[in-house]
Amino acid sequence: MKTAILSDIHGNLPALEAVVANAEAQGCTRFVNLGDVVSGPLWPAETADWLIARGWPTIAGNHERQLLTLAPARMGASDGFSRPLLSEAQLGWMAALPGTLALDGLFLCHGTPANDLEHFLETVEAEGLRRATPREVAARLGARSEPITLCGHSHIAGLLRLADRRSVANPGSVGLQGFFDDYPYPYAVRGDDPRARYAIVEGGEVTFHAVAYDHARAAAKAEREGRDDWARALATGAP
Repeated sequence: MKTAILSDIHGNLPALEAVVANAEAQGCTRFVNLGDVVSGPLWPAETADWLIARGWPTIAGNHERQLLTLAPARMGASDGFSRPLLSEAQLGWMAALPGTLALDGLFLCHGTPANDLEHFLETVEAEGLRRATPREVAARLGARSEPITLCGHSHIAGLLRLADRRSVANPGSVGLQGFFDDYPYPYAVRGDDPRARYAIVEGGEVTFHAVAYDHARAAAKAEREGRDDWARALATGAP
């Protein structure tokens, strides 16, 4: 079975539709979603409805948790944009999403098994973002025994196979290829390519895919909503 792995859609419905069409053309018959589904100045409600109708295995990311638990005054701009547009039914769907999920030899988490805000394959230091060492990745993986662990959050596609043959893979982001963040220190993710990302798992192997879509439409929507930072990242892949 070919399984398409999607993460960090962030309400970018045109990117999601393009990724799914590409994955289906490659023979994918199962889709899983690693969270951060709707937050952002794009199409949160439409994206939620699109996904609810498909019923894929989906886990919650940090933005689902934040949308459901933070007071409006404490929300960031992306969550604050999305929250008023979501219906009670959509919020109920989000509230029912598990934080992690074991599925047929795969383990799904958004950040790491213990923390939806921690990068798995990267480490944030005062100097910025760097690739994590195998020792760091193994410590974050802990005693999980699944052959493949799938994570999101960083929006950076990557794969690390540990000495014990367990693998951790991040499919990259469907919806946003570059951003700034300040947790636990300020850093930037610079994709330098606006194409949407996803991965395919088949027979224990992971392959990575980049899909062209109408990113200019998404950038224009972000600009209309007053989010020039998103508009730049959507147009170019870099924040």
